[in-house]
Order: sequence, then structure tokens, then C-alpha cells
Amino acid sequence: MVQVRAHQPINDDGSINLDAWVANVVRIDPALDAQALKEACEFVREAEQQANAGSHHWSEGASIFGAGLDIAEILADLKLDQDSLVAAVIYRGVREERIPLAVVQQRFGTVVAKLIEGVLRMAAISASINPRESVVLGSQTQVENLRKMLVAMVDDVRVALIKLAERTCAIRAVKEADEDKRQRVAREVFDIYAPLAHRLGIGHIKWELEDLSFRYLEPDQYKQIAKLLHERRLDREQYINDAMAHLRQELEATGIKADISGRAKHIYSIWRKMQRKGLQFSQIYDVRAVRVLVPEVRDCYTTLGIVHTLWRHIPKEFDDYIANPKENGYRSLHTAVLGPEGKVLEVQIRTTAMHEEAELGVCAHWRYKGTDVKSGSNHYEEKISWLRQVIEWHEELGDIGGLAEQLRVDIEPDRVYVFTPDGHAIDLPKGATPLDFAYRVHTEIGHGCRGAKINGRIVPLTYSLQTGEQVEIITNKQGSPSRDWLNPNLGYVTTSRARAKIVHWFKLQDRDQNVAAGKQLLERELARLALPSVDFDKLAEKANLKTAEDLFAALGAGDVRLAHAVNLAQQLSEPDRSNEQMELIPRKAQGYRPGKRGDIQIQGVGNLLTQMAGCCQPLPGDPIVGYITLGRGVTIHRQDCPTVLQQAGREPERMIQVSWGPVPVQTYPVEIAIKAYDRSGLLRDVTQVLLNERLNVLAVNTRSDKNDNTASMSITVEIPGLDALGRLLARISQLPNIIEARRQRAN
Repeated sequence: MVQVRAHQPINDDGSINLDAWVANVVRIDPALDAQALKEACEFVREAEQQANAGSHHWSEGASIFGAGLDIAEILADLKLDQDSLVAAVIYRGVREERIPLAVVQQRFGTVVAKLIEGVLRMAAISASINPRESVVLGSQTQVENLRKMLVAMVDDVRVALIKLAERTCAIRAVKEADEDKRQRVAREVFDIYAPLAHRLGIGHIKWELEDLSFRYLEPDQYKQIAKLLHERRLDREQYINDAMAHLRQELEATGIKADISGRAKHIYSIWRKMQRKGLQFSQIYDVRAVRVLVPEVRDCYTTLGIVHTLWRHIPKEFDDYIANPKENGYRSLHTAVLGPEGKVLEVQIRTTAMHEEAELGVCAHWRYKGTDVKSGSNHYEEKISWLRQVIEWHEELGDIGGLAEQLRVDIEPDRVYVFTPDGHAIDLPKGATPLDFAYRVHTEIGHGCRGAKINGRIVPLTYSLQTGEQVEIITNKQGSPSRDWLNPNLGYVTTSRARAKIVHWFKLQDRDQNVAAGKQLLERELARLALPSVDFDKLAEKANLKTAEDLFAALGAGDVRLAHAVNLAQQLSEPDRSNEQMELIPRKAQGYRPGKRGDIQIQGVGNLLTQMAGCCQPLPGDPIVGYITLGRGVTIHRQDCPTVLQQAGREPERMIQVSWGPVPVQTYPVEIAIKAYDRSGLLRDVTQVLLNERLNVLAVNTRSDKNDNTASMSITVEIPGLDALGRLLARISQLPNIIEARRQRAN
């Protein structure tokens, strides 16, 4: 339990007696390595002395050396491991840039360095707190986002505990600080870290954090209640311990096995209850409270009788929530009695199962007491549950670091939390981009977006945002959205909100502009994918539109997606030659059972050996036809392949209808032609795109033309389908100096 802050052992010259301090800590947990802990302390003290840091204090008023010892003392009380205490001692030195993190990793190991790095990531929370918001009426959306951001940052439960200990020291140290600093630290602790401490089941830290922050946020209310209590907290705790011992003795004599715990209600909790229920201080009967956990329901009522026999019951202060549970399912017996010395004592009696349900189930205190809004994020609750599980197991088994690894599960965050330049927290879906962020902040900021900075560094608009980053949008007042933003292959936007805003903007533009832009988009995509030309009027009819112009306008406005139009165009593809003696459009024949080889279905026959033609290299979705070879089964060609068209004219009896089956073949070889202005690193950038798309390269051929300073590339890659091909060509086209990237058609 966190004790009232004790003075550290001091030498005659006023310096901290490090040997005595280490001995005190090791006495709390004998498993600690005294020598290793002392080495870390001496390392920080030397760094402070070398930097002449006698007058260089950390932000809440203590030297980095003294602050490190304070944090470590709290963690020692929690029985944390060696690495955690070493990280705690060093953390403030790293944060104040007195000690390089690389030096820490080299001297104390990767685990210690990662713990410190994790705590440093949480420092972004501090800058976003508004100390002038009301205790009761604070910005709940902002606070909720900050809480979720904090939990999302925690990849090791020890990081959260070190941060809690560090904030505990911070709130203790601001007593002599100026008013603004007290308000800022208290606001942060009250809104973020006290609730986190409770959710993690560390009630004694939560109580101290709440009381100290309440003291600075509402000083008049704090002093009033403190005066009414008439006794120090330690005296109240001693009173409860004596009452517990008396009750335990009586229960043992009756043969009831009970787990008894007690608490002295802290000042903020008293004030909160007075405000919530409109009560006077004299009506608060749980200033001192004892909780009794028993095995069976019948033991609850037996214990209640013993309590009322020991101490006088206060009339109208008994609630049977076992017979009449609360709406949220909470069950327990509550009674108030005049305990020893005639002081009011509340006793709660419940079974162990009821207690677990109350603490970990629907009555989790953070929500039950009304200090939280509904989360709506399964990941958030799963992460909290995992952190609590690690801490609870640690209390029984020790070695919190090893437990974290054993219990580690892949809880993938479904949201990311980022900051605006003024410190406001914004939540977005995982994978969101700066453009998604811009449209979330304001529609006009999205329309005018021309660039983005992450933590002061310029990044592409396709950058994937990470939790804790600060995002700044670079805008142009005359700017407007780009139609490329709507292309899913380019990855500019991932949220439906941003896409809807962009589509709406284009709807408002001139129809003629949309028609021209839509036609250009469709023709360019069909050419790039080497798809046969189609009748645009028929394509419009297929898309449930009246004319080709309507189709182009819908494409330009974003009402029809380009990928959808391309898929419809594939279905309407016709052969280049109208006099061929075969039907090239695949159709399902009646009265046959299709054979299957890979993902090719063959009409009228059983399973046959099939192979993809090397001349045209068809992909799933391409119109295809089969040619029966001598001894090699059926060769699959694109319908517009010149080779198969010639064969069809000479040997029409060897042509066979085939179609793509429901199961796609994993990959198909495709030749891509790239033309670009030559530059250093061009081939490297292209191959990096292929690597990012996780595509296998079968062949590469490059040629440079010194006359016009251009380079031509022919790359054969294995592609799973047309969607992947479109995405690849789009990514390559975005590279600097690229003139054209398209699928190479058969000659």
C-alpha cells in the first residue's frame, strides 16, 4: 500500500544515504538485486552531478535522482520486478534529456530501455489537458479519448504502473508549485490516471491521486470536508484495523470463514457522494467501511446477525441488495452501525462470487460511479481486462514481466488516437490517413488539404496514422479535392465519412466537368489494364444508367466507383473479330456437369489438364477461351489474344468454352511495361513497391535511352487478380518521374 510520503534516509552532509535506501527497498521485496538497483541509482546521481543539475529540477520540483527514488519506492510496494524499478530510477533522467536512451539500453538492457520508451510515449497526454475545465462538467469526449489513447499505448502492464507511480510523485511534488502548474497536474491526474488506477484494481493509488488532485482543483471543498473529519487518515485506518480484528475474532468463533478488508473513505469520495445524493456530511455513514466476503449466501445473513450483535444498528441504514438486486445486477448486504468509540461504521457483506461480479462485471467502478461514458470499443475493455488479469496473477505468482508474455494475446486496436495541433484528441479507425483526419476535423480542411505533418515531419497523404501522434494539416484556401482521393488503390482515404464528403463535393461541380473527368478516368483505366474496348452505351445500361454521358458524369462525381465500372466492362467485352466461328463470351450451358482444373471450369467434359497461355497470360476476370492441344490438355487464352484468334480460324473444332470457377488461382504471371524519366534509384523504388505489395518478380528487363533521358522497364510479376494489378499500377504511377505504367498486351 502507498504510504504517506516518508523522508528518504539522509547522510550528515544532507545527501541521500543510498545504501540505507536500497536496504529499505530490498526489505520490502527480498527478491530484488540490491547491487543492480544501487548501480542504477549511482548512474543517475552521477549523470545529475555531471550535468551540474543541482539547480536543474524536473518539472514538478525534485531532482531527477530524488524523483527516480520516489517512483521506485511506490513500485517496490507493488512488488514489481527488478527491471521495472531500474527503469523507474532512470526514467526522469531520460525524460529531462540528462541521460540518452541508447546509453540506458547498452548498460541496463533492452527490457529497461523499452519500459522507459513506453512511459515516454505517454507524455503526449500531459500536453493535451485543459486545467480550467470543471471537475464535474469536464469535456467527457476529450477525456474519454485520452483514456483510450493511454490504454492503447500500453504494450506492457509495467509501463502503465511506472507511469502511475510517476504521476503519483508528480501530484505529491506540486504543493509548492505555482497555481497553473498545480491545476495542470491535478487535472491530468484526476481525469486520466486516477480512473486508470481503479480500472487496474490499484485502489490505494487511486485514493491518493483523487484526494490530492481534488485538493488543488477544489481547495475550499477539500478543506471543508477535511475539517469535518476531525482525524487524520492514518488514525481512521487504525480504527478500521481494530474493528476488523474484533469482527474476525467473532466470525472465527462461529465457524465462518471470511475474508475481511477495510478502508477509510477518502475525502473526494465523501464529497462525491454528498454531491450525487444531496446529503449532508452527517448523513454519510460509510466514512469508515468494512467489507466481509463469505463462501455462501446463508453465511451473509449469519454474518449480518453477528455484526448487529456486536454493534448497535443505525435505523433506516440497512439495504438488502441480495434479495432485491440493483438494476445493474449488484448484490450485497449494506448496514451501518455505531462501532467502537461510538463512531459510525459501514459494513458490506457479500459472497466471493458476488464480489467478483461487482468488481469485474457489469458494476465496474469506473462506470458504476458515473465517472465514465459508455466506451463502445470492445478492444478497450479487452485491453483493460488483460492488464487487470496480469496484475492479479502477479499478486499471487510474482514476475510480472514473465506473466505478461505468457498471457499476451493479440488484442489488435480497432481505433487510433491522435492529437490536433492544439492538443485535442481525435479517434479514428485503424489505418486512417491524414486525409481522413482532415475531414474528421472539418470538411473545408479536408477539401483544402495539400499536405500533412506528423510530429513536425512532412509525410505523404497516404501515411497510416499511429496512436499518440500530433497531426497538422497543410491547407490551401483555393484548394479542392482530387478525384484520385476516391481511388481505393491509391489509399488516400479509408473512412466512409471522408469518402462521402469528397463525393458530395464533386456532385456539386459542373456536369460537363464531371463527364469529361469520368470519361478520362474510365478510358485511362481500361487502357492501363489492357482490357478490350467496350460499347459505353451498353456499359451505361449495365450500370442502370440511361446513356454513356450519364455513366461518365456518375464516375466523375464519384457516384459510381471506377472499379465497379471496370468489372462491368469485363462482362461486356466482345471479340475483336466478328466473323469467328465460335462464341467467345462465356456462358453457362444447360445439362452438363462442369469439370474443374484449378479454377477453370470446362463445358461438357470431365477434368482435363489446363495451363495458362504464355502469349497473353490471362488473369481471373479476363474473358477467356480454351484451345485443345495434342497431349497437353487445354490451353487457356484471353479471348482477344491474336494467337488464339488465328487458331480459331484454322481449327475451330479445337476451341472450347471455359470460364473462371469460384476458387481463384493463387497467382498468374503478368508483364508490366513502365516508362519513366531516368534517374538514380528508379529501379530500387519500383522494386520497393513490388516488395510492399508482396508480389513475386519473375523477370526484370530495363533499358535507358540517353537521347531523351528515359528508361523503359519490362517486369513480369505474379498477380492474384485484376484488383491487385490495378493497385500495383496505381502505386507505381505515384512514384517520381514515372510517365506511364500499364499492362503489356500481347503482340
